[in-house]
Amino acid sequence: MTEASTAERPWAGSWLAAAAAATSLATLLMSPSAAVHAQVPASAGAATQPLAQLDLAAYMGRWHQVALYPNRFQAQCLDSTSATYTLRPDGRVTVLNRCRTKDGWDETEGVARPRDGAQARDGKLSPASLEVSLLPTALRWLGVGWGQYDVLQLGPGQQWAVVSEPSQQYLWVLARTPRLDAAQWTEVDALLRSRGFDLSRLRREPAPALAQTP
Repeated sequence: MTEASTAERPWAGSWLAAAAAATSLATLLMSPSAAVHAQVPASAGAATQPLAQLDLAAYMGRWHQVALYPNRFQAQCLDSTSATYTLRPDGRVTVLNRCRTKDGWDETEGVARPRDGAQARDGKLSPASLEVSLLPTALRWLGVGWGQYDVLQLGPGQQWAVVSEPSQQYLWVLARTPRLDAAQWTEVDALLRSRGFDLSRLRREPAPALAQTP
């Protein structure tokens, strides 16, 4: 991953736009996993310290974006933002980002891998630090266009997740369902406040104007 000031545009319609906009945080979201395993909580310390350990298999599937710090590379997304993760045999993760735009549905596929200093072993990632690229496969060897992705916390039953990166300039709240209830939002807001995030910057995902397709 790279500096937050050179953000990658995850929803770019062409690889040229994505390459030109490289590199920072790329969004990921997922779907419910059949089995949810206990997660090791992050130790106290830096506001953006990730979970000490993440069960990758349990984290796979579709996540819905329910809130974020607005950013330029998702400006075209109106609502219904999601990402689906699939664990690959080589230990990497296929990422499929999707959102509704004024012109229809936009999809971009990429890949995630453990970041330097993180280790994947026996299905566990320690710590929960990934890097994500949405550039074409042929360009990923260049070493640019990889964005930092840290899972800071998972809610009870893995019903929500907080994702950010070391600069704390990017933030996503993800959920297994398109909406969180009031009690869940109370938990999320308290966590973000305790981590030093500016809640005035947080924008919740608007309700879709149209019925979402499967």
